[in-house]
Amino acid sequence: ETMADTLVCPGDTLGAADAFAPGPGTYIRNNHIIASIVGVRQTRKPEEGEASSSGKHVLEVLPKSEASPIVPKPGSVVTVKITRVQQMSASCVILCVGPQALAQEFRGIIRQQDVRATEIDKVVMPECFRPGDIVRAEVLSLGDARSYYLTTAKNEYGVVYAKSLGGTPMVAISWEAMQDPQTMAVEKRKVAKTEAKAE
Repeated sequence: ETMADTLVCPGDTLGAADAFAPGPGTYIRNNHIIASIVGVRQTRKPEEGEASSSGKHVLEVLPKSEASPIVPKPGSVVTVKITRVQQMSASCVILCVGPQALAQEFRGIIRQQDVRATEIDKVVMPECFRPGDIVRAEVLSLGDARSYYLTTAKNEYGVVYAKSLGGTPMVAISWEAMQDPQTMAVEKRKVAKTEAKAE
């Protein structure tokens, strides 16, 4: 059974970790296999020597080059990848609009005043986002030349996937911190509140 051509975005749940083995383009969170790249969800039989699969079918995400021609607009919920963090803003590349992967590159900017709804003047950008983070945000307005102003000032917006300084996918432990499950080191982030966390 292959669900061919199902386009997924980073953070999308692909399947249960006890039913499938995680392949390229995925990681495990809360016993679910989650997409870490934009691409096509695919299941396949394990290859010879793929010890990690223990006989289970492998769930993977194949990078998708040709995607649908949609553009972000104000009010769109977008998935972005942080590229640069400065004192007053974070720059990013918009990967998806809603569940749709983008064919062309659009840039986004999250300004200091748009990170969160409270204590705006106390926002420290490097304690909210780091380059490489995958963030869910909402488009505020069109900036200049194919760039958009974005906001993460709602609980459900913020970092959905981040690697620690050591390169390990981190687990959210609060709305402003994530933890490396291997070293237990805690890093500050503006974390998106996901449905999986009830607290």
